[in-house]
Amino acid sequence: MGDYCRIEAGARLGQYTVLGTNVMVRGDADLERSVVHDNAYLANSVRLRGTVVGRNCDLRAHARCEEGVVLGDDCFVGGHAVVNPGVKIYPFKTVEPGAIINSSIVWESRGSRSLFGRYGVSGLANVDVTPELACRVAMAYGTTMRKGDTVTTSRDSSRAARALKRAVHAGLNATGVNVDDLEMAPVPVTRFQVRTERAQGGITVRLAAGDPQSVVIRFFDADGTDLAEGSQRKVERYYHRQDFRRAFAADIGDIGFAPRALEYYTAALERSVDLDAVRQAAFRLVMDYAYGSAAVLMPNVLAKLGADVLAVNPYASTAGAAAFDPEVHAGRVAQLVRTAKANLGAVIDPDGEHVVLVDDEGHVLSHEHALMALVTLVASVQPGARIAVPVSASRAVERAAATHGAEIVWTKLSAPHLMDTAAAGGVTFAASQDGGFIFPDFLPAYDATAAVVKVMELLARSGARLSSVVAGLPRVHVAHETVVTPWEEKGSVMRQMVERNKERELVLVDGVKVLHDTGWALVLPDPDEPLTHVWAEGASEADARNLAQEYARRIRQLLR
Repeated sequence: MGDYCRIEAGARLGQYTVLGTNVMVRGDADLERSVVHDNAYLANSVRLRGTVVGRNCDLRAHARCEEGVVLGDDCFVGGHAVVNPGVKIYPFKTVEPGAIINSSIVWESRGSRSLFGRYGVSGLANVDVTPELACRVAMAYGTTMRKGDTVTTSRDSSRAARALKRAVHAGLNATGVNVDDLEMAPVPVTRFQVRTERAQGGITVRLAAGDPQSVVIRFFDADGTDLAEGSQRKVERYYHRQDFRRAFAADIGDIGFAPRALEYYTAALERSVDLDAVRQAAFRLVMDYAYGSAAVLMPNVLAKLGADVLAVNPYASTAGAAAFDPEVHAGRVAQLVRTAKANLGAVIDPDGEHVVLVDDEGHVLSHEHALMALVTLVASVQPGARIAVPVSASRAVERAAATHGAEIVWTKLSAPHLMDTAAAGGVTFAASQDGGFIFPDFLPAYDATAAVVKVMELLARSGARLSSVVAGLPRVHVAHETVVTPWEEKGSVMRQMVERNKERELVLVDGVKVLHDTGWALVLPDPDEPLTHVWAEGASEADARNLAQEYARRIRQLLR
């Protein structure tokens, strides 16, 4: 083993294994008779047998390389990929996640990964997302703007985000773009600041949800919503061509610190709710801030509402946020709600965007139940409301809205499209299926703080208890299947799905949704992985599962 190697617990280095300098081997990796050169990264459960791995290679979780495999320098092997015996992969090549490679890759690149993923530019800190990458992608983003424009930036409490945000500042300033730095702040406050102040864009750097080793750099447009796909492609073009605008010395951008951002946010949120109704209800709350930056914001907001609050984990902590488990946190909040006889419990994720709700009887609401409960409350308090939800949501949502004369607007599953629909006007409420709620009259983006305050207002105005609303909800039976699908086959699969179901009613908002008499099936390709998702709803769990499996079987037949 060379200098500065890191071998995590559970990894196995078998006989005749050689590691170069600065090699990272994660837990449960298994190496035997293999040579790994400098600066390589081997993720969890990687398996190497008689393999040579070049410098700066990146092998993701469960990747497998068999006897006689040689990887050139700077190769990327995606998760669950298999490189079979004797295959040679020349330098700077990419093996897609889940791919099975039987022949050598010499000239073809196998489609290098796009810069932007589902939520932004993400990857392992200091492996995929380095300060160099952060600086260059910030320069590419700054090049799409005018000289003298301003970008609002923020981060979470982690050291990785702190270091990368400094690189982002350098890149923006080098293109002649100014920076308004919020330092540590929740994502919704960053969006609000971009939307209401003089900024023309925003960037936030944070740990990736569920993976404390990874970070994500997220980009916002002038409205505070996620950067649209067209703008993302423009940034990618500048990045890959290294065609950056470089400002002269006198035009280099400046760094400032936005004053009173939290106070402005709090005041605007107060103006968007019926304060008198909320105060008269005298709510008792249990709030879990999950060690996130919402802990510096929520006390200011709740102090104006006259609520009696029991705060849990009310401080920012990198270690606590990295270990955040919504189920564990929600279980503790549920116990405290029952003990304190509270009206409402909530767990806010460390970024301040998503929330898990707990009703007054201490029942943790699933995301599906929370979505239907809020749709019911919004529709009952504001008859005729237009409510935006993803096309994969249960049709029970549509029936609940129709009961009160509300209208459902179907959207794509992507967060940017849901936010764009909410920002377009005429939408009263929008929600995803992962605990993200949007109230466009305040901010057309996910905001857990605003969601909790708005739920309090809806309960106060309706006079209902959240448990009674949940008790009146119908049972929902939705099943989910995935099918491994090569990238080049995804278009063909979707086209044939349309052709083979043209006699049925189809919804083509996102993917192919086929309506049946007692349910529906949605076939949708994954934007980041070589997978096709199948969601199905039926009259029972068995019906939903059978329908999902039937469509998954059809996709496998098409691939064969």
